Amino acid sequence: MKGTSLIVSGGAILIGAALYAVNTPTADVDRIVLNDNDPETVALGASVYEANCAVCHGEDLEGQPNWRIRGDDGRLPAPPHDETGHTWHHNGQTLFRLTKYGVGALIDDADYASNMPIYEDVLTDDDIFAVLSYIKSTWPDEIRARHNEMEKRQ
Repeated sequence: MKGTSLIVSGGAILIGAALYAVNTPTADVDRIVLNDNDPETVALGASVYEANCAVCHGEDLEGQPNWRIRGDDGRLPAPPHDETGHTWHHNGQTLFRLTKYGVGALIDDADYASNMPIYEDVLTDDDIFAVLSYIKSTWPDEIRARHNEMEKRQ
């Protein structure tokens, strides 16, 4: 009887630990709330954006022409990150993961072809966070407020 109780208890602990591990996000994808009101973060983000993102997404975050239409290579052009695009429709965690790991990882399709570089080994987590905070800082107040509400529900 003692042995059965021990096995049942051990099994319950293992199942609990497995459930905890599966449902606990890793440090780099914990709840991310962009910091668009911090001047230092925004300034760093503007600098990193200019050096790494503006060539495709535009100096004014305007994106590439016809960004919703796949090119001859089957890939989508770079979308705008201003209020006319869809960036603000995604929470900070999603934007962070997309930037760090790429679209394919985000949608669980290793074969997804994208012109968007994977920045995991290029930018630090702080740089990615700063770029996304900078982008958000450029949105009109009503868009930022809507994004803030989405961030609260994350």
